Amino acid sequence: MELAYYSDYAVRLVNSEEPDRGTDALTSVDAVRALFGPSTQAAARAVDSDVNRLRAVRTRLRGVFEAAAEGDEVRAVDLLNALLLEFPVSPQISGHQHLDASGRPDWHMHLADHAATATAAYAATACMGLAFQLTDLGVDRLGICQAAPCRNAYIDTSTNRSRRYCSDRCATRANVAAYRARKRLENDRSALSGLTHDTAHEATPVTDR
Repeated sequence: MELAYYSDYAVRLVNSEEPDRGTDALTSVDAVRALFGPSTQAAARAVDSDVNRLRAVRTRLRGVFEAAAEGDEVRAVDLLNALLLEFPVSPQISGHQHLDASGRPDWHMHLADHAATATAAYAATACMGLAFQLTDLGVDRLGICQAAPCRNAYIDTSTNRSRRYCSDRCATRANVAAYRARKRLENDRSALSGLTHDTAHEATPVTDR
C-alpha cells in the first residue's frame, strides 16, 4: 500500500465536522471505529476518550488545510510537522503476503501499528500520509471547498491544479449559484438601462413645428 493512500485518513477526519453547518459526525466510539474502516486493530482499541482526542487532532489538521488554502505554505508545514513529532510512525517493509506477476513478494512500505491508543494510531497514519502527499504534490494541493457553506478539506490530484471543490456535488451547486447570480446581474442591468432610457426620453422637450 502506498503511503500517500493514508492521506485519506486526514481528509476523512477533517470532514467528519462541518463547522459552518454546525454538524459533527464524530460523537461516539462507533464513529471513531468507522473512521478506521473495517478490520483494523487500532479501531478495536477505541474507547470513549478517543472521541475528544480525535476531535483535537481534527482541529489541528483542519488548520493545516486552511493555511495551505490561504497560501501560507510555511504555516501549513509547521503545523503538520508539529503533529508528526507528536504522533510518530513505525514504518516497515511489507509484502510477503502479496506476490507480483512473477511470483515474487510485492515489497512496499507499510505503517506498523505500535501506538498506545486508537487516536495515536489514527493521527500518526493520517499525518504521515498527508506529509507524503504534501511533499510529492505541493502544499498548494491541499484545499478547502469554496462552495459555501461547505468547508470540507480535499487534496487536489488533478493534472492542472484546477480543483476548487471537495466533490462534484459542490462544484455543480457552485456553478448553478454563479449562473443564477450572473442572470440576476444581467436582469438588473437591463432593467436599469430601460429605466435610464425612459427617463431620458421623458426629459426631452417637445419642439413645435
